[in-house]
Amino acid sequence: MKQLPTRTKGQVTEPRASPERLAHVDALRGFALLGILVVNIGYMASTYHGTGLEDPRFASPLDDAVRWVVAVFFEAKFFLLFSFLFGYSFTLQLASAERSGARFVPRFLRRLAGLFVLGALHATLLFTGDILTAYAVLGLVLLAARRIRPRTAVRTAVVLFVVTAAVYVLLAAGVHLTGGEAGVAPGVAAEAERVAAELRGGPGSVIRANLGQLPEMAFLLAFFQAPAALAAFFLGFAAGRVRALADLARHRALLVRLQWAGFTVGLLGAVVYAHASLVCPGGAYQILAMGIDVVTAPLLAAAYAATVLRLTQGRLGRRTVAVLGPVGSMTLTGYLTQSLVCALLFTGYGAALVGRVSPQVVLAVALALFAAQVVIGRWWLRRHRYGPVEWLLRAWTTLSRPPLRRAPLATPEG
Repeated sequence: MKQLPTRTKGQVTEPRASPERLAHVDALRGFALLGILVVNIGYMASTYHGTGLEDPRFASPLDDAVRWVVAVFFEAKFFLLFSFLFGYSFTLQLASAERSGARFVPRFLRRLAGLFVLGALHATLLFTGDILTAYAVLGLVLLAARRIRPRTAVRTAVVLFVVTAAVYVLLAAGVHLTGGEAGVAPGVAAEAERVAAELRGGPGSVIRANLGQLPEMAFLLAFFQAPAALAAFFLGFAAGRVRALADLARHRALLVRLQWAGFTVGLLGAVVYAHASLVCPGGAYQILAMGIDVVTAPLLAAAYAATVLRLTQGRLGRRTVAVLGPVGSMTLTGYLTQSLVCALLFTGYGAALVGRVSPQVVLAVALALFAAQVVIGRWWLRRHRYGPVEWLLRAWTTLSRPPLRRAPLATPEG
C-alpha cells in the first residue's frame, strides 16, 4: 500500500521510510561503539599496548586490573558486533534499493569506495587501527554473495570461524614442536618509546609514525580480524534476511540461550585470551589462546547483543534506547570523532599525552568521551536526519543531496 505524505502547516513532508528504522538496533550500534572506543583508546594512549610488554611507568595493581578488564570484556568482541551490524544493514540497503527501483550494485560499490577513502584518511591521519578499509574490501565479498540463502550464510560463518581457529591451533603446535618459547622479542620497549616520541611531534611526525605502523596493522587485520569480521558479516546478513531483529519477542528463548552460552563458554575463552596476552605473551600458548578466542569471542559478543536487545524490551527499554540510540544512529560520525578527539589528546596534534596517562585514567577518558557523544548525539538528531559523515556518505552513495535538516513536526489540520 502506498504511503501518503504527511501534511504540516504550509508544507508536505517526506513519507516515513519503510521498513521503519529499529530503535533497539540503533541502541545496539551505540553499545558497540562504546566497546570499540574502550579498545581503540588503549592503542592510541600507549605504544606498548598490544606488544606483549606493558608500559613500566604504569605497573600498579589498579593499572593491571584495568588491563585485565579491557582484555577480558572488550578486546576482540566489539568489532564482531560492529561487523554483524554491517551485514545486517547490508540487507536493509538492498531492500531499500529494491523498493526505490535503484540499481543496487553501483550504489553499494560507491558506498564501499567512500568507506575505503574515509578509512585510508583515518588510518593515515588519526589511527592506524582503522576498520573501515577492511569493511570496504570485505564488503565486496558480501556483495558477490548477496543471493545466498540465510542458512548457507550461517554455515559459511561457522566454517570461517572454525577454519581460522584451526589455523591458529596448527600454528601453535608448530611453534611448540620447534621449541618456540613464550616471551617478548628484544627491542620491543625501545621501539615503543621511539614511536611514542614520534607521535608526540608535529603533524608531519604523527603521519610518519602512522604510516610506519600501517604494514604491521594491516597484517593484524588481514590474519586476525578479517576472517572473523567476514564471518560476522554473514551472520548479520542471515539475521537481516529473516528479519530476526524486527520481532524480538519471537526470539526471546534464543536470546536467553545466547546469554547462557556467551557468559559461560564465551567468558571462559576471554579469560584464557587475556591470561595469554597479559601474563604469557608470545609463544605457542598465546597463539593457541587466539585460536580459542576466535570461536569463543563470538559467543560473548552475542551475549552482549542479547543483553542489550532484551534491555531495550524491558522496563528500562526507553531509557536504554534514549541513551544509546542517538549515538548508534550516527556511528560513522561517532567512530571518526572518537579517533579525532583521541588524536588531539594523545598525539602532537594536541596535548601529546601518549605514554603519559595511566590505564585507569584512559578508561575514564573513554567513558567521559562517550557520555559527551550521547549528549551531543541527542542534540544533533533533534535537528538533523543524519550524522554529518553519514550524510556525506549517503550523498556520495546516492549521487544526490539528501535533506539534512529535520522538517517541522507534523500537526493535524482542521
